Amino acid sequence: MRFGYEDLNVWNRATEFAVNTINIIEKIDTGRKHFRLFEQLEAAATSVPMNIAEGKGRFSSKEFTHFCFIARGSLYETITLLEIFKRKGWIPEKEFMELKSEALEIASMLKGLINALKS
Repeated sequence: MRFGYEDLNVWNRATEFAVNTINIIEKIDTGRKHFRLFEQLEAAATSVPMNIAEGKGRFSSKEFTHFCFIARGSLYETITLLEIFKRKGWIPEKEFMELKSEALEIASMLKGLINALKS
């Protein structure tokens, strides 16, 4: 038996994106002086698939759409934080661009899902 969200490609991609983001965070060595930023990045990245899952578990397309918008906002927040990390020199340009590319694809998938739910 499976939960309905497990069959959503966007949820699977967003979950992998969150794992990849956490993996990058674990490699950063800054003395954890900016611990709050690391926590915020983990929270934002994991919020994307969690909101997709929560929305799928709701009772209406309108509620699911609402959670997809929240997931998209969390995705944008994640990329903004990753941009800050890149500018601080905490993550290499190459890793940032890989995550950004993945995020753009997830954003496109979320847009498609939102449009499908609205029709």
